[in-house]
Amino acid sequence: MEIISKSLAENAVIAEKVLAKLKQKEEEVLGALVVGLSGDLGSGKTTFSQSIAHLLGVKDVVTSPTFIIEKLYTCSDQVFHRFVHIDAYRLEKADELLMIGFNELCKEKGTLIFIEWPERVEEALPETTLMMKFKFIDQTTRSISFEF
Repeated sequence: MEIISKSLAENAVIAEKVLAKLKQKEEEVLGALVVGLSGDLGSGKTTFSQSIAHLLGVKDVVTSPTFIIEKLYTCSDQVFHRFVHIDAYRLEKADELLMIGFNELCKEKGTLIFIEWPERVEEALPETTLMMKFKFIDQTTRSISFEF
């Protein structure tokens, strides 16, 4: 499915619909639900993550974890009690993801993990990882694609 977002308001509505689908998928996995967000720089991955975090009741400011790799947030949501935002852009191999405790995070039921640049660490991702693709169209327009 491909959806075009032309504003932050539209992005928030799309995030609501995607989160509803993710909550349904959460029931199908034993541990955390992992979602890979791929797309070029500026394609909307972090902005979408911020929308999801807001919907989950995260009170902290959600920023890109590019330089620290991983940020963990507590949620007030009924299904997801923790939101983990990982940016794998600076990682050179999947083993580096494992070194920051990724396998342990994946065992935590009720945890939603978003990984930007999943193609850089795909060997470490669970088979149940859901994928989303973001594409920059112009200054205000993004394409968001997913198959779940």
